[in-house]
Amino acid sequence: MKVIGYVLSLIGVGVLGVSIWLYYPQYQIDKVKKETAAVSHTMASEHHISYTEYYRSVDKPILHHLALGDSIIKGFGASSNKNLVKAFSLNLEKDIQKQVIYQNEGINEITSEELNNLVQQGEFDEKIKNADIVTINIGGNDILRLGFEEGFYEAIRSFDRIQTDFVHNLSSTMNRINKLNPNATVLLLELYNPLDQENEFYSLADKILPKWNLKLYQLADEVDYAVVIETTDVINSEQRQYLSYDGVHPNARGYDAIAEQMLIQLKNDTRTLVEQY
Repeated sequence: MKVIGYVLSLIGVGVLGVSIWLYYPQYQIDKVKKETAAVSHTMASEHHISYTEYYRSVDKPILHHLALGDSIIKGFGASSNKNLVKAFSLNLEKDIQKQVIYQNEGINEITSEELNNLVQQGEFDEKIKNADIVTINIGGNDILRLGFEEGFYEAIRSFDRIQTDFVHNLSSTMNRINKLNPNATVLLLELYNPLDQENEFYSLADKILPKWNLKLYQLADEVDYAVVIETTDVINSEQRQYLSYDGVHPNARGYDAIAEQMLIQLKNDTRTLVEQY
């Protein structure tokens, strides 16, 4: 009986460990969101202003929006004139009543390592220096590439290593952007789960993506120039009308919905006034 009890105890500890690994990241994300909202509310004083109010009042007749990343940035799944970058830029332009010039540098199938290499090599230096906003969507291909090359179960087993590399790459990219242009706001898009609930990988993806996205929130929380866009509130299994024919990328309506979410968050999040001088 003691042996059985010992085995059951080990199983219980194992289950608890897995549960913590799977569910704790979402708790941490929710905690960061609440803390950020509380800080934004507290800072809504004469010394702080929302991002949209800042862009509206800053002494610039024209703003520049640079977008870097993968196929989500490129606009795969919709026609060339219906991409996310254009949709958000036009939304912001209408809201702040200033022209917003956008540059879409999205590259299909690019990984965080490949993007970081391009940024470190100076591929986008002049565009970064001129940008008021830099939107980044990256990371999905880090997992997918290994999944297609070695199998998705292997990708899951290597999750921690992949994520560690991703964090290093994205952090390096953000640091380079901030070094070149300390006044630029960096918008980081969450990685979303587009799978149907009947898909064999849906439940697993739904559990591990918060662990992945938590790193975005932690990176943004360490600096004062980044905002995480809550893409998962827009693209998910319950709103499949926003997905394109491939069931992975957004369609035109999906990109419009993400663009609206971006503007909503820039209306609600605050920044210090001193940054505009």
